[in-house]
Formats: sequence, C-alpha cells, structure tokens
Amino acid sequence: MKRSLENMNTALVHEWLTNVAGSEKVLLALKEIFADAPIYTSVFDSVNAKPFKKFEIYTSYLQKLPWMKKKRELLIPLTPLAFEQFDLSKYDLVISNTTMAAKGVITKPETIHISYCNTPPRYLWTPEVDPRAKSGYFRSLRAKIMHEMRIWDRVAADRVDYFLANSHYIARRIKKFYGRDAVVVYPPVEIESFQIDEKVERGDHYLFVGRLINYKKCDLVIQAFNKLKLPLRIVGFGSDEKELRRLADKNIEFVGALSGEKLVKEYQQAKALIFPAEEDFGIVPIEAMACGTPVIAFNKGGVTESVVDDETGLFFDEQTPESIITAVKKLDDIKFDSDVIRHQAEKFSKEKFKNNFVAEIEKILSIGV
Repeated sequence: MKRSLENMNTALVHEWLTNVAGSEKVLLALKEIFADAPIYTSVFDSVNAKPFKKFEIYTSYLQKLPWMKKKRELLIPLTPLAFEQFDLSKYDLVISNTTMAAKGVITKPETIHISYCNTPPRYLWTPEVDPRAKSGYFRSLRAKIMHEMRIWDRVAADRVDYFLANSHYIARRIKKFYGRDAVVVYPPVEIESFQIDEKVERGDHYLFVGRLINYKKCDLVIQAFNKLKLPLRIVGFGSDEKELRRLADKNIEFVGALSGEKLVKEYQQAKALIFPAEEDFGIVPIEAMACGTPVIAFNKGGVTESVVDDETGLFFDEQTPESIITAVKKLDDIKFDSDVIRHQAEKFSKEKFKNNFVAEIEKILSIGV
C-alpha cells in the first residue's frame, strides 16, 4: 500500500556532529526537507557544529565521554554499539546519512530505512585512497579490529532497505562491497553563494582549496608549482600545513582558511582551480565552476561526473607533479566560457538535490519495504 511522505514519522541518523563538512551540509539540506525529523547521532559538539543547535538531537552514550568530541578516531570501534542501541521503533521512515556506522541502526520490519551513502568507510574498504586510516593515534588498535569492523559493516549494510549514493563512483563501491544497487542523487552545493562577478578581475594565479592533510594531495600541487614558477594560492588549514609551508617556494602563498565572500573572491580571481585528490564527489570544484572558474582535476572519483573535460576544465591521469604540470601548460590552449562553466555547476544545486531526493523517496514509498 502506498504511503504518504507527509504523514510519515521520520528520523534522521548521522555519524557524529563535531564540525560542518560535506556530509553535514547534506544533513542540513535533509532537515529542510524533513523539518520535524529529529537527528540521532553518536556525539554532538554544539560549539563546532553550531548550525545544528536549534534542532532536536538525540546522542548516544558516547556523548558522556568528554574526550570523544575531539578524538574521533576513538569513536570508530565504539559507534556500532552506539547506533544499535538507539530505539527507533516509533518511526515509519529512517534516513541515515552515512560514511560509516549510521546505517547500522536497527529498525522494526515495517519501518523503511533509506541510507544516503556518501561512501562505504574508506578506512575499511579503500585505505589506499585515504592514508589517514593507517596513521594517527590508535592506529595499531584499529589495525587489530579491522577484520571485525569489516564484518560488522557488511552486516549493517544488510539492514538498509534502499541505498542512495552521492555519485556513480560511490554507487559502484556500494555494489562492490555490499552487493547492493544504489540510485545516485548528487549532494547539495550552495550554488547561490558562488557567482560570476564581471567586476572582479581574473588574475594569472592558480588556486588550491581544501584541508591541508595527506589525502588531499596538496604536496603534489606545491611540487608542480615549484617547478612551474607560476603563482599559486592555497586556501585551507590542517595538520600538514607546517610541512607544506617548508616545501613551498616563494611563488606559493598560504592564505589560511576562508569562507563567505573572501572564499568566493578567491574563486573569482583565480585562473583555474587545481583539484588533485580522489574524492567521493567533490564540492570544491563545483563552487569554483559556479564562479566561472575552470578546474584542473585528477581523472578519478566523483569529480569526473561534474567537470567536463575541455569544456569546464581539464583532467590529468596520474597523481604526480609532472602530470599536473602537463595539464597546467595545456590550459592556455583552451578558451573557456565562464557562462558554460557556471551552467554546469547549476546542475548540482541544493534545490535540485532536494527535488531529486524527494522524488526518489516517493518512488520508494510507492513500493514499500
């Protein structure tokens, strides 16, 4: 029997709320769709995740352990129990927004559980993509329990009724590791906040935007521009910043973490954005394109579904300085149209996400569990 979305008692489930990054922006968009739905999460840091303070939030037993908010690596082996202990029996619809354990909640047979999967856990299934899984505190402990965590993660995936993925790249991972099909709904990007401004003069410098941590591959960009001797501006902060500063020559400038109008201006003034990481989707390239800025990106991951080669940017095939250098030199041979670039970015707006998400939910409700 078809059920109405408006009449369903709905809950949202999210790994943890300790900052506001890509998956948290997805959750904020979901709250716009499901305004009355409470959020269930392992821990909540109201200081670093301020946009969520106004919402009804239920946390796990881990919230009582004060160090958990700052040591997320400690959370990893404890989250399965935390999510399994949530009582969601009163809900008709449960939506988990997950990169890890949130999909492991237990629901009653009549409840429809839809998981929006940003990625199967990289530290379990693709540690070669994200070296952080092999570094940091408690890495020896994680290594010892990795096998058990993979087993639990596979079992947790079986509790999901329907998977939605943030890219075809991630849908293939879901199929590979969980044996499940997933419908792609691209995540929301605040396109309206990033605009072309004809009054802003575009410079001759290049731009890197992202956290300064290993898997973002900023070091490759620095090595490339050390050889190119072209100006590069780096926006972001992270644990590798000190080492990256030591690596960089004088043509490279670190401008720190930026947001709002300052970040928009960086995109508007740059000749091109360099995006060297293998990402699940990639919000930064779309923000740049929304400002009419072409993107030079590594030809793997979700960015291959947003950037159009030779039209809104260029791809390079290897994560090496030499491959980046070749792409940068090729950029001058192509005449890019900023309006065409902007139009491509508009395909990934928050409104399109909300409309597509609701459309998929309604299809699912017409089928039932």
